[in-house]
Amino acid sequence: MKRALTPGTFDPITSGHLDIITRAAALVDEVVVAVAASQRKKPLFSLEERVELARQSTKHLPNVRVEPFDGLLVDFASRMEATVVVKGLRAITDFEYEFQMTALNYELDREIETIFIMSPPQHMYLSSSIVREIASLGGDVDQFVTPCVSKALQAKFAK
Repeated sequence: MKRALTPGTFDPITSGHLDIITRAAALVDEVVVAVAASQRKKPLFSLEERVELARQSTKHLPNVRVEPFDGLLVDFASRMEATVVVKGLRAITDFEYEFQMTALNYELDREIETIFIMSPPQHMYLSSSIVREIASLGGDVDQFVTPCVSKALQAKFAK
């Protein structure tokens, strides 16, 4: 069985993330959406909330599951018996960062391969931070996230 990880903070999961996850799911037997704790990023949503939102947003994909993780991605990949990491690329800035991370992961575990999937034009500008900012200013984010995420953002910023 070919198992891939699609790692990220997913704070929150967006349509761009879902595009990459869906396309990855067509390439392998199973995709594990690896939701990173990422406490240094000070996420808006707790790890548990991000995992639940990702689970609700991907429930229509039968070969996708969502798992939280903390620590090194290569260690988590090994525990999950994943041999592939799938990352989305939006712009040159993504490439530079992801290229560096891929090289480091390769040095840590040469058994794990990284595959990049280019975001389609309609998602190239989309990021979780932009969605959070729009939502924090009372803007409509429905076109960028699933209904459950939109509702969760509204609840967070209503306080």
